[in-house]
Amino acid sequence: MGFLRRLLTTVLCLGFIAAVFFSVYFGMKALQFGDTVMKTEAKAKRTYHFVLVPEEMDNDYWRLVEKGARAAEKDFGVTVEYTGPEKADTEQHIKTIDMAIASKADGIITQGLNEKAFDPIINKAMQKGIPVVTVDTDSPTSERIAYVGTDNYYAGVLAGKALIHDTKGKAVVGIITGRFDAAHQRLRVQGFRDAVKNVPGIKIVAIEESKITRIGAAEKASKILDEHPDVTAFYGTSALDAIGISQVAEKRHLTGSLYIIGFDTLPETLNLIRTRKIDATVTQQPYEMGYKSVELMLDIVKKKKVPEITNTETRVIHLQDLLHKGDAPQP
Repeated sequence: MGFLRRLLTTVLCLGFIAAVFFSVYFGMKALQFGDTVMKTEAKAKRTYHFVLVPEEMDNDYWRLVEKGARAAEKDFGVTVEYTGPEKADTEQHIKTIDMAIASKADGIITQGLNEKAFDPIINKAMQKGIPVVTVDTDSPTSERIAYVGTDNYYAGVLAGKALIHDTKGKAVVGIITGRFDAAHQRLRVQGFRDAVKNVPGIKIVAIEESKITRIGAAEKASKILDEHPDVTAFYGTSALDAIGISQVAEKRHLTGSLYIIGFDTLPETLNLIRTRKIDATVTQQPYEMGYKSVELMLDIVKKKKVPEITNTETRVIHLQDLLHKGDAPQP
């Protein structure tokens, strides 16, 4: 009996050990299978990785472009990496695009600031199978697939026509532009020039470069006023130019007598219109540019046909336009 009891105990122990072993073994197999399934599903659901390279990351205008891109990122389930120079720097901008190429991004969204510098890097991306969409500033001579943004020449024409109307065709004009080497800035200046060139009472006496900073705009506005004290109007072609010009006008007690038309609808710009320190501004749609560029890029990588040019809305707004939206003027 003692022998049988020991034998039975041994068999039961071996059975228990075997049960534990098989339980652990098949449990591990189930985990491995589950992990494989999860990895397969993750791979199947892999999001596209798009890189958005702005002219300068901390610019309020480009933050609006980023905001639109982030909304599209969420809506379409893709990944948007926002990276580029902290301040406008062509060399750093191109280097960032090159890094996006090296990382094998699924698509690159960027500006085409000037043909000589940007066409080669855009073409490099395209030749490596990475589609490029230009935003805000086009590079039509490159191999880029599509452009989303303002018709910058037309925007300049609108600014010129607004100045003609608002000054009754009589003004001595100084122009502050963001960058001489930027295609979109040149187009905004050219459109303005063409709009006013046949108006005898309007004379453009100077054009200066702000380097896309309000300090630069203020310095160059002061320079123009020192050299041309008869200037009665300013046109600023980048988002911070009119803000810098208005600071000079206020310092020199010219607010109200010096006509100022700028670009973009940054909150500070709108507030300066409300306080009658800026007369008008050309509106763009940076949020829409960011959103639409991501949407187009997704269509491109999915082999869908997209329009080559998508122009976002552009118009000129004055104080009365803000009042029509329910805003009250400030003293």
